[in-house]
Amino acid sequence: MSEPVTVRILDREYTVGVSDEERAGLASAARMLDARMRELRGGNRMVAPDRLAVLTALNLAHELQQHSAKAVPAAADGDALRLIDEANRRLDALLAQS
Repeated sequence: MSEPVTVRILDREYTVGVSDEERAGLASAARMLDARMRELRGGNRMVAPDRLAVLTALNLAHELQQHSAKAVPAAADGDALRLIDEANRRLDALLAQS
């Protein structure tokens, strides 16, 4: 059963429905996303949050692909793509709330 969880990314709160098993993972992912977005933004606070989110997602997806290519056999590429798709769905849901 999904329960609402509020995460904070770039000083904005987002509520996402997750199961109890996913709660800790979501919180960890939100902290990582927040840190990465802040790193990319740097001192430029004028960059549009949606552009920043897309650039961050692209960087994370690229890193995931690189890691998968090194650590996972080619047969498991579908798993990596599913992870990227799930990350994109969650990002879309967060952006839709803003």
